[in-house]
Amino acid sequence: MTKTQSYTELQVTTNYSFLRGASQIEELIARAVVLGMKELAITDRNSLAGIVRAHQRAKEARIRLIVGCRLDLAGGPSVLVYPTTRTGYSRLTRLLTVGKERAGKGKCTLHWPDLAAASEDLLAILCTDPTTESLQRLKADFGDRAYVTLTLMHRPNDAVRLRTIADTAAALGVPAVATNDVLYHAPGRRILQDVLTCIREGCTIDELGHRRERSSVRHLQAPDEMIRLFARHPDAIARTREIADRCRFSLDELRYQYPHEVRITGLTAQQTLEQRTWQGAATRYPEGIPEKVSRQLHHELGLIASLDYAPYFLTVDSIVRYARSQGILCQGRGSAANSAVCFVLGITSIDPTRGDLLFERFVSAERKEPPDIDVDFE
Repeated sequence: MTKTQSYTELQVTTNYSFLRGASQIEELIARAVVLGMKELAITDRNSLAGIVRAHQRAKEARIRLIVGCRLDLAGGPSVLVYPTTRTGYSRLTRLLTVGKERAGKGKCTLHWPDLAAASEDLLAILCTDPTTESLQRLKADFGDRAYVTLTLMHRPNDAVRLRTIADTAAALGVPAVATNDVLYHAPGRRILQDVLTCIREGCTIDELGHRRERSSVRHLQAPDEMIRLFARHPDAIARTREIADRCRFSLDELRYQYPHEVRITGLTAQQTLEQRTWQGAATRYPEGIPEKVSRQLHHELGLIASLDYAPYFLTVDSIVRYARSQGILCQGRGSAANSAVCFVLGITSIDPTRGDLLFERFVSAERKEPPDIDVDFE
């Protein structure tokens, strides 16, 4: 193995795909480490339910997680999709929400037009043996982000089948990429996989027959073994790295985005908060704002700006203002009383500078937690 991983598995199903995947995320990632893998994709069916857990375990194992999902389209093919940016991830989550709302609990109904409408910043791999029509649609909707899988079934016609797929797709401008369509982490889990299939199909092992998952090697394969198995399709192996390099989105990019708050026209939320703060300070200290208070307000406003918490303070301020305009008695309490900003806005009634109360007990960059202002109403 070279320092750069020569093959990346892009199609892995976990036990978060109910009655499909026979291994837990921890088992799959641990096995990937043993096999020397540096990155791994998780592509559960119509779901991102396990992706946060996978992200955490991958970070612990120092493996890069490639976020993905398998979409089983109604009346159409199955497509692996991978967000390449944070925007792409948002599109994918919205798409799944639409499908699940449409189908009801435990199901997901999506059609090709749904996928096409959300295609921006998503990379797509057709993962069922394709028709010319499905390849054409994929190419039309995803352009150079369209691929098709080559997956061994370990049957006599494999060589012909893979060559036909690769040639047909190439003629339509859709590159082929190798995957093992992984359902479990190690060979010994095959028996459990059959049991899961029986439960899903409502039959016994003896009755399973052709409903058994194709191929007995649906476990994570070492990169060198995949290279050997796809010796006739080296480009399909190389493209796993190409796709891995294109799919750089990480859940680390996600941050809570507070809704936009009503602010003064022409000013940002932070500027609005600062204006109201100094107006409130002038009201609280009609004989002039003490130097100690001014320093504290500058300090708090600077920290609020760095953490982008201004919209939250404006929300609480607007609620308190409205309550008092309606004659409703209200009072802020708890650690918010440590804030001079809350005091001059009228949210709390205690001047924290008189008792040298610590603002960082309320808001702290190190704690990485959003502020929590408790307000009691009559």
